[in-house]
Amino acid sequence: MKELTPKEIVKELDKYIIGQDKAKKSVAIALRNRWRRHQVKDDLKEEIMPNNIILIGPTGVGKTEIARRLAKLANAPFIKVEASKFTEVGYVGRDVESVIRDLVDLSVSMVKTEKTNEVEEKAKSLAEERLLDLLLPPVKAKNLNQEVSSIDKEAEEKRERSREKIKKSLQEKKLENRMVELSTSSDSFPMMQIFSPIGIEEMGLNIQEIFGEMAPKKMKKKKVSVSEARRILVQEEAQKLIDMEAVISEAIKRVENSGIVFLDEIDKIVGERTSKSGPDVSREGVQRDMLPIVEGSSVLTKYGMTKTDHVLFIASGAFHIVKPSDLIPELQGRFPIRVELNSLTAEDFIRILTEPENALVKQYTALLKTEGIELKLSKCAIKEISGIAYDVNMRTENIGARRLHTIMTYLLDDILFNAPDMSEKKITITDEFVRNTLKDIVADEDLSRYIL
Repeated sequence: MKELTPKEIVKELDKYIIGQDKAKKSVAIALRNRWRRHQVKDDLKEEIMPNNIILIGPTGVGKTEIARRLAKLANAPFIKVEASKFTEVGYVGRDVESVIRDLVDLSVSMVKTEKTNEVEEKAKSLAEERLLDLLLPPVKAKNLNQEVSSIDKEAEEKRERSREKIKKSLQEKKLENRMVELSTSSDSFPMMQIFSPIGIEEMGLNIQEIFGEMAPKKMKKKKVSVSEARRILVQEEAQKLIDMEAVISEAIKRVENSGIVFLDEIDKIVGERTSKSGPDVSREGVQRDMLPIVEGSSVLTKYGMTKTDHVLFIASGAFHIVKPSDLIPELQGRFPIRVELNSLTAEDFIRILTEPENALVKQYTALLKTEGIELKLSKCAIKEISGIAYDVNMRTENIGARRLHTIMTYLLDDILFNAPDMSEKKITITDEFVRNTLKDIVADEDLSRYIL
């Protein structure tokens, strides 16, 4: 994070998201503040709380995309969850604390991968020695009191020479397809089937690990190729070299100081204030359950207690039917920064189709290139597509940039279907082609509601 200044964070987000400068700026500041807090030396560090953010805007304008790209930039535990997944305590479904449990699991996996990479070379070396023993089993030890005969010494020297030859062949990858017999631990626990997955998740414990410690590990033998055996043995050796207690300690520390939770569709757990009965009562219950997690509490995970005081929460929602002020007041207060994302214009659509690294035009060009077809869209065609997308959004439901997916798929439908059998290998899409393909649907409003 030291290298990524707020301007550089925005620059990275610009590669995939068009416009929405206010939202990018707020997210960049929040991300940089995580690093700044770590640099504060005295007790004030504990008092600096993250400023949680709510991103407000219609669907398809880039809220979720900001979260997705942010996850790759922040070298920190990051989880994106749908707020609509959760239910009030006492109802069947996931409880809010499961977000933190999932975040800790993710963090442990992240740290474990880093530690595995650190010991990879040593693990490879140890795995190679075990692989040599499989290919050329060691001679059984003689009685210690018995004198070692010259024949035994000669056999041992011969074996060492053979071992060196096999080692050289292994390093040159000449024996990759040879089969070897390998003993691996069997992790199957038939008794696990009687437990409900929700029950285990609610307890926050790994029942399999508990039973694993009680019962001895079963070993099973299987025949695998040398390349597969190498992969299995490297994993086993790396596991032995990693100190899991240090991994868990580091993972929890990262969650507590750098963890980020992105709560998508937060407006779906907001009921209108006029509603006093029905399922909306449960929605307010979810908000009440969410409150302690957001304001800071300790959550029991299978790796130990985890504090959420310094976890950054970024929420997002379309707020079509309800308003952010319909959230319960306590929860509103925990999201002090509110950023409104703008609806997309026809000019934005032109940029979305061409500029980002994952632009739709680039995607379809790459897909058809696999069939040996060179696809080109003229500037006028792109302008026409953008105009139609904007027009349909204004007349029907505004689903933002997702409308472009619908139009592009319908536009290239026949080309994508017939591509393998086409003799023409260069196709140029013009504005006239766009108008002719879409004119009937665009003209008929009822039809465009169904198809576009």
